[in-house]
Order: sequence, then structure tokens, then C-alpha cells
Amino acid sequence: MRVLPFVLLLLVSPFLRAEEFGVLVYGATPAGIAASLAAAADGEKVLLVDANSWVGGMMTNGLTHTDFRTFEGLTGAFLEVSTRVEAHYRATFGADSPQVKECFRGTQAESKVNRAVLEKMLAEQPQITVWLGRSLEAVKCSTDGHTRAVEIAVFADPTGGHFPVTAHMFIDATYEGDLMAGAEVPYRIGREAGEQYAESLAPDEADTQLQGYNFRLAMTRVPANRVMPKAPKGYEREEFTGVLPLLESAKITRLFGTGPPALFKAQAPSLPNGKFDINDVSHGPVRLSLPGENDDWPDGGAGRAARIVGTLPPFSRTGLRQSRERVFDEHLLWNVGLLYFLQNDDAVPAKLRDEAREWGWCKDEFVENGHLPEQLYVREARRMAGAYVFTEKDTDPAPGDARSVFQPDAIAMGDYGPNCHGTRHEGSRFGGKHSGEFYKSVAPYQIPYGVLVPPDVENLLVPVAASSSHVGFCALRLEPIWMSLGQASGHAAHQAIVDKVPVQAIAVERLQKRLHGLGAATIYVSDVPPGDPDFVAVQWWGTAGGLHGLAPAPDEAGQRGKNISGQYYEAFPRHGAGLDKVLDPKIAAAWLKLAAKFQLPEAKLPAADGKVTRGDWIRAAWSLQQLP
Repeated sequence: MRVLPFVLLLLVSPFLRAEEFGVLVYGATPAGIAASLAAAADGEKVLLVDANSWVGGMMTNGLTHTDFRTFEGLTGAFLEVSTRVEAHYRATFGADSPQVKECFRGTQAESKVNRAVLEKMLAEQPQITVWLGRSLEAVKCSTDGHTRAVEIAVFADPTGGHFPVTAHMFIDATYEGDLMAGAEVPYRIGREAGEQYAESLAPDEADTQLQGYNFRLAMTRVPANRVMPKAPKGYEREEFTGVLPLLESAKITRLFGTGPPALFKAQAPSLPNGKFDINDVSHGPVRLSLPGENDDWPDGGAGRAARIVGTLPPFSRTGLRQSRERVFDEHLLWNVGLLYFLQNDDAVPAKLRDEAREWGWCKDEFVENGHLPEQLYVREARRMAGAYVFTEKDTDPAPGDARSVFQPDAIAMGDYGPNCHGTRHEGSRFGGKHSGEFYKSVAPYQIPYGVLVPPDVENLLVPVAASSSHVGFCALRLEPIWMSLGQASGHAAHQAIVDKVPVQAIAVERLQKRLHGLGAATIYVSDVPPGDPDFVAVQWWGTAGGLHGLAPAPDEAGQRGKNISGQYYEAFPRHGAGLDKVLDPKIAAAWLKLAAKFQLPEAKLPAADGKVTRGDWIRAAWSLQQLP
């Protein structure tokens, strides 16, 4: 994964010296920012590097309608961001303003607001240095014959300058897993066969299909803030006339909406200040996503013939860059060209053309990039083959339980469920259909530490291109979850440095306690949120297994609470700790067995006497756990 052999690259200039940091994070995605903030808060000198022009990944590039199910599932780094976003709108427009209501507790923000908040959070940490516009050029690893370590990463800027960096710990927070691949960590591209991990959503046979990509376009109907789209580079009218029969036959009756038969999904609820996050319409008659056209994005097609391709010969960064530019341009031409055709071509029915012309780019978004996002929405690329492979089974219910399977090494949790916008397209772009598409309702699930950890590189963590199957990744691939994994990575990196151990050998229990103390959940508890005096104790007990078995399975797997709006719901039922409930003797007996594993003295724990509550017992156990 280099343009020149590594040694030659370092000899290009006799003045080339490696800068030294405690933690190097590649990828200023939300996960990368969370990792940087966590490591810096622990005292590490951090370098955050990104090839793009501004920080924030997709949260500052149009994906501002965040994917989660319940507010109770938002904790840690993402919750801090959303809290700050809401405070921004309150301070700017007033507590009772429409903007505060429309930001949906800070989870639905304009890209420019997300960017301002994330930039401010980084600026508040003097331990963090940020390099933008510098892409990874080479990685050098050392080995003792058993394990390997990343020694130096070299970055390049557009002028041809090279910048070598050494660090104690490296974190790959890119959507593509570029640093991981450069370190020759094994990874997967494509879908596993169903039988490999016993996944119901996987295909019968393994293949190299990827979930489709598209742009998340920031648009508005407010005339004062509207910029009308121009024809994209390479636009040819004939490429889009295939939509006309669908429009004339009334199979498409509107162009913008929340679902079929619309062509552009205007995510609901809308964003503050009359803006919309425009996305691909699931199961729609015409899709913005182009599965099959993105196959060369992850590694330039170098690993398409293999299931695990980390051992393939190195490939040219120049070739990879060219492949990604081609994929980027094809998606931009399709997404923007389709809109331009609908707005301007006389053959489009007047009613629909008029509707299309109500919409335009936001004048105050992506100003330095012609009001278009700088990044393509890469839903899936490489996936590390790491210490633990997260699969569909990890989102399944525990036997007879309302909760999903228990993960004692959990360092994060999610509540969205596996979802895929399709991995291939059958037939014409106009009226054909995606295959490989699925959306599964599940109960909130825990995510174990092993998804971050490579098999043999002792100073690298991978929170975004995390270790998972295709189906498992389709549950993890959401910014709130990636931020949780990034936060865990940052604290884990510091812990490994302090303890002088490989990332594979850190004490996960200590990492869990650090996360809990900062309001980051490792298990979903609907009635004890971050900031609650009992949050840390309940998270500790739940992560130990104490909350499994409290409630039986619902009639419907993944049963949700009452719908709030669109994809958002009230808390998952049967997922509360019920701290005010009287402690049942049966539960007390199970808890005593669990307490014995922590060597907690039974005599000092409250008895189930009909007065003691669950909360009383958990608080007492936590106090004993805290004793030296």
C-alpha cells in the first residue's frame, strides 16, 4: 500500500524526520474525533490526521439525520455532541425557537453546526494536533516473529510533501480501513455465506458484493438560502431519459418524500432552518445508491477474488486514489445529474419539474465545495478480521430473555439493528430493483472489545472498519455506534500505553469502568440514563450480567416502544433496571451467585425481605465492589 518502497520513501529527503505522538488517529470521522478526545482526556499527546478538508466525516457531509432508535440508546461521546448541538441552537435562536425543537435534542443538526461543534471540541483539547488534507502513503511495521507493531506511518499532502509519524498507539478510524490495510492486517470485503456464521440474512454463497453508496445531499426549499444545481461534469441528457416512462405512467407521483414512490428521500423530521438530509429511498423505483458501481472503492479491486485479502501483494496508492475518484465521480454524476435532469428537461412533466425546482443546495453549506458534500457515503468497505467477529447472532435475543445475547466484554452498545440498502442492482436503473437489501428489528445489543482488536498487531485499534461479518457490520455501521467504539478505542490506547501491554491484553474491566464513569453505556438500560446517580453502578451490574433474565422475551422479537416520529421510538420495553421495584427472592438468589464471582461477602448484601429494592441491592454491591 505505497507508491515507493518504504525505505526509499524515507530516503527521499535527508531532512525527513518522524514526528512523535502518544496516539495517532487516522480518520477525522466522528469515531476518530471521539478516539482523539478520549485519548487526550487521559493525557496522551494525540495527532488526528485526515485526507479531507474538514473534520467530521459524514456528520459534516450531509448525513445529519442520525440513525438511532431511541434517545435512551444515546450515551458517551455522541450524547455529548448532541447536547452541545442543542445548546448551540438554544443560545443562537432562543430556548423556545423552532430550531431547538427541530434539532430533535441535538441529534438532527445542519452539517455546518455539527462541524462547528466538533471543531470546538477538538480545539478545547491542547493535547490534540489536527492535520487535514494529508493522506496515508505508507506504513512500516516491526515484528519479533510472533506479534507485530506499527512503527511509522507516512502521510502526503497534495504538493508532494511527506510527513512521517511515530506513535505508541495507532487508531484507524477511516471508513475504509486504510491504515489497517497498510499494516497488512487481514480484512474482508463482501458477504459471507449464511452457513459460515449461521446468519439468516446472509446469502447462500459468499461473494464480493458491497452495500451501495450515495451522497447525502443537504437541500432546502427556502428561496433566500437556495442555490440551484448545475449540470455535473460529464452530464449527458440521454443517461437520464429512462426515468420519463416512470413519470408518465404515474408510477412516480412525487420526487421528494419519505419513501416510495419518491426518488429522493427527504428524511423526516426536517432539520433546523428549513433544511433536509436527502438520502436513497429504500425499495424505491429509482435509487440514488449504486451497488456494484462501488466495488473498486475499498482497495481498488485488489482483493476482489479473495475472502481475506490482507496478505495480498501491496498495491499502489496512486491506483487506489484513481479508483476512488472514478467511483466518486460516477456517483456524483448520477445523484446530481438525475436532479438536474428533473429540474431542467422539458420532457419532464411540468408538475414534477416544478416540484423539483422548489429544491436546491443550501447556500450556507459546503461553501468551499460548491455547496456539495466533500465525501461520498461509504456504507461499507473493508472489515477487519479481528479478535472477535461481530455477526447477526450478536444481535439475536438471549434465550427466553427480552435482552440480546450477553457480552461480558462489552465496551459499547447499539439499538438500531442490521440494515442494508442493497448489494446489487437487477435490471435498469429506472424501475429495476436492488438485491441484498434487508432491515431487521432487534433488541438493543452489546458490542465486545474484540471487534476493535487485530489478530497480531499489538498497537493498533480499528473502531470503524471493525471486525464483523457483512450482516454484523450492517448493525455497527452507524455514527452513534462508531463514536462509542472510537471513544472506547481512545481510552483503550491510553490504557495499553500506561500498562505497557498489547491492545490484545488490556484489562477490559478497567476500560468498562472508565467508560461508565464518563457516561458511556455498555448495556442498554432504559430507566437509568447517563447523569443519573445510579448510572455507573447499574452499568457495572448490567455488564456483569445482572440485568439479563429480569424480563421475559416479548411476543415479537425486537419489540419497540411507541413511535415518536419516523424511525424514532420511545424506549425499548422490558429493558429497565426497575430500581424502585421490591427485590424478588428469585432474582436475589441469582444475584448472589453472580456476586460470588466478584468475591462480594453475602453477609454484607441486603436480603430480599420484602422491603429491599433492586436499587438498594445494586448500590450495596457496587459499594462493596469499590472497597480495596
